[in-house]
Amino acid sequence: MIAMRRTAVSLSVLACAVMALGACKRTETPAEAAAPAPAAAAAAPAAKGDAAVAANDNLNAVLWMQRSQEYRAITEQTYRAAADHLDKALKEANWDALVPEERGNAAKGLKPAVVLDVDETVLDNSPYQARLVRDGGEYDELSWDQWVAEKKAKAIPGVVDFAKAANAKGVTLLYISNRAVHLKEATLANLRAEGLPVADDSVFLGLGTVVKDCEQAGSEKNCRRRLAGQNYRVLMQFGDQLGDFVEVTANTNDGRDALLQQYHDWFGERWWMLPNPTYGGFEPAQFNNDYSQSRQARHDAKRAALDYAP
Repeated sequence: MIAMRRTAVSLSVLACAVMALGACKRTETPAEAAAPAPAAAAAAPAAKGDAAVAANDNLNAVLWMQRSQEYRAITEQTYRAAADHLDKALKEANWDALVPEERGNAAKGLKPAVVLDVDETVLDNSPYQARLVRDGGEYDELSWDQWVAEKKAKAIPGVVDFAKAANAKGVTLLYISNRAVHLKEATLANLRAEGLPVADDSVFLGLGTVVKDCEQAGSEKNCRRRLAGQNYRVLMQFGDQLGDFVEVTANTNDGRDALLQQYHDWFGERWWMLPNPTYGGFEPAQFNNDYSQSRQARHDAKRAALDYAP
C-alpha cells in the first residue's frame, strides 16, 4: 500500500487521506561533492527550517525498519502465525475476511484467496523513505513513480515463505494496492523478482481499478475488496493501515479507535497487521488531515498530540 498516502497530493481534498513523504533531491556540483565539510559546519545544529523538521520526524522510524532486529522479528512472527491459521480458514466453509458490507455475494464455494496490500506489507520501500530523510523531502508522485520503476524494493521478512505456503495449498494471492494502475507492470516484475507468487496480471488491483456499480472514495479500497469477493472467498487480509482491511470513513483519532474496537477480534485470525511507523493514517489524524498546512505546523500538531502523563 500502498496505503492511502500515495494519492494525498492529487486528492488533498479528501478528509481521510493518509500521510506520505516525498523526494526533493538536491543536485551537487562536482566541486561541492568533492569538498569536505568544514568542521564547524559539521558540528552546527540543524537549521530550524521545514526540511530539517521533516527529516527529523521520520529518521528513527526509517532507521528502525532498516536496522532493527525487532522489526524483522515482528514481521516474521506475523506471517508465521498467519500460516498456522491457513488450514483452519480453509476448512471452515463460512470463514470470510471481508466485512459484511463489502461482501455482495455468498462466499461459500468460491476459490480461496488472501488479500495483501503491497507497500510495507509485501514490499519494503524504506530506501525511498531514507532518500527523503537524507534530502529533506516529502512524497511526490514523480519521485514515487521513479522509485517503483527501479524495482528495487525487497520483500518484507516472512512474506515469501507465507505466500509460497498459501500458494501450495491452492490459495490465490491478490494484491490490492494504492499503487496506481499504470505502475502494474513494474510492481508485478518486482513481486516476481522477490519470489512472490503472481498467478496473472488480474491479481493486481491498483488505484484506478474500475469496479462496476461501486464508487470509490479517493484511495479507499472498499470497491476493490468487493471485486475480489465476487470471485474469491477471502481467507485473510494483510496490511499496514486500517484502510487495508475496512473503509475508514472518519480519519480521526476517535473514528480510528472505534474501527479498531469494532473489529478487534478479527486481528490475528482474519486480519494481519504489519508495523509501519513511517507513514499512515495515524499521522494526518493529528492535524485534521489538512496537508495545506506548513510542515512546521503539522510537526507542531503532532507534538501537541503526545501524551506527557501530566
